[in-house]
Amino acid sequence: MDETYNKMPLIGEPAPAFDAVTTQGPIHFPSDYTGKWVILFSHPADFTPVCTTEFMTFTSMLEDFRALNTELVGISVDSLYAHIAWLRKIQDLEWNGLKDINVTFPLIEDIRMEVAKKYGMMQPGASTTQAVRAVFIIDPVATIRAIMYYPLTTGRNMDEIKRVVSALQKADSDACATPANWRPGDDVLIPTAGSCGIAKERVESADPNMYCLDWFLCFRKETK
Repeated sequence: MDETYNKMPLIGEPAPAFDAVTTQGPIHFPSDYTGKWVILFSHPADFTPVCTTEFMTFTSMLEDFRALNTELVGISVDSLYAHIAWLRKIQDLEWNGLKDINVTFPLIEDIRMEVAKKYGMMQPGASTTQAVRAVFIIDPVATIRAIMYYPLTTGRNMDEIKRVVSALQKADSDACATPANWRPGDDVLIPTAGSCGIAKERVESADPNMYCLDWFLCFRKETK
């Protein structure tokens, strides 16, 4: 198997740099997005049903993401002209209460698959001509913080992607972790105690904003 298909950046590594042509003009990635969070996501092809519903949903949530200082950047191995034609057709569609959808975030042309291969979006077991549904969440200093992969047949949950961005930002700002199914406003987890003394202090703490289920599982209450 061609090893170039298997290379992909990992969580905690710098986002690979590239220059590309997009539906919103040329971009220099990730330098054009310094200081912002980015969701870089791939889709298999233009004019496909799952991708169409994803782009409609992503676009409907664009301002929600921007409220989190987060920008969207899409990519597929189709041409710029195919991208433009598809995005224009999306404007004519109505689905799930969504209509008049104008996609204003950039969609990268990647006919040579250079960017897709650089990010491990081409997986021959799924397709040799289409990118799988990959999502890379990249932080303001261009470090990859989360990676999600979906098969060609399965549409992504944009609410979950937004939740992960919120969770990462919460962890960064408050030096905490987030429990299962966490949503903004829910209680957060305090990092595990590094010594027996700290563990004992936490369990016996009278802090009304903290509670422990055991020495290793302590929460901090969030004000609603």
